[in-house]
Order: sequence, then structure tokens, then C-alpha cells
Amino acid sequence: MRNWARLLIGGVLGVVIGSGSAIWSVRAGSLGAQNAIGPWVTGRDFGTAAASDYTRAVVALRGLLALPASEARYYTAGTDSSGQPLRGNCTYRVTGGALPAKWWSITLYDRAGYLVPNPANIYSIGSASLTADETARWTVVISPARQPGRWLPTGSAEPFELTMRAYLPADRGKGDLTAAQLPNINREQCA
Repeated sequence: MRNWARLLIGGVLGVVIGSGSAIWSVRAGSLGAQNAIGPWVTGRDFGTAAASDYTRAVVALRGLLALPASEARYYTAGTDSSGQPLRGNCTYRVTGGALPAKWWSITLYDRAGYLVPNPANIYSIGSASLTADETARWTVVISPARQPGRWLPTGSAEPFELTMRAYLPADRGKGDLTAAQLPNINREQCA
């Protein structure tokens, strides 16, 4: 084979492999430089002017409209509190308390970052729906079957992720919530 053909094949393979690995990395990517806090993970640089090109690519692909950290902090969980992946055929009890933020929400997504269709059309639970008595200690049950109380359906997601947004954090987004402040995610049973 001639030198120019080898160079051409090598160049094409380099571009294909490089592009493929970059696309895979962004699609499988997490939100930038990460802090793991129990089952929750948060990025340190999204919603900031210092966000890397990688973080910006992940945010653009996943559709997360990252507000500045002073306005919202984002926490994502793909596992329960014992480290097991979140599965759509299981029931989970998510328990938490008052957060140092004006309000918060928990939303269920598939691993590609899309809302999971479900017959109840319930996609998120937020602090605005809690009574004054519930704000200090609240529970949300995540399950494929309807549950009494606050319920977030898993639809057909297998596996899924939870995203918790803490809006207008008390520290203006300068730090992360602690493990004691973030909700626990406990698996109860699987079908």
C-alpha cells in the first residue's frame, strides 16, 4: 500500500475514533467536575462562567438549563443510598427535611435525560406542594405503581435518575449541601 493511502486511512480512523470517543464521553458524561455527596452528585462548574467546554457540551446535550449557582444548585442521583442503581421496577422512599433554599424540586428522568412518560402525568415533586407541617420532614415514594401520599411514578424507565434542584440557596451557591441536608433514597422492594 502506498504511503499516502496509509496516511489517509490513519487520518480517517483517527478522526472517527476521536469523534466517537468524544461523543460517547459527552453522552455518558456527568456535569463537569463533580462532588459526590451520598447518592447525590453535583458539578462544581456548571452555571458558572468558568464552566469547561466539556461541561458546556454535556449541559447542551442533556438539556439542562443551568442557572448560575447563586440561583440554583443541581444534584443528580443514579443510585440509592446503598449505592445500587435506581431501577424502574423498584419502590424507593426518598426522605428529607428543610433545605437551605427558597424552594426545591425532585424530577425523574431516564438515563438519556428525558422526562419519563407515565399515565399519571406526574414528573416532579417540589417543596411548593408541601404543607407547613411537612417542610421539616417529608417523604416521596418513587414506584411504578400508584402510592398513597407524595408519589413520583417511574413509568417504564429502566434505569432512571433523579435530579434535585435547590433554588435560591441560602449561601448564594457558594457551597454544596451536606449529606445530612440532602434526601436519603432507600430501596424498599422490587417487582
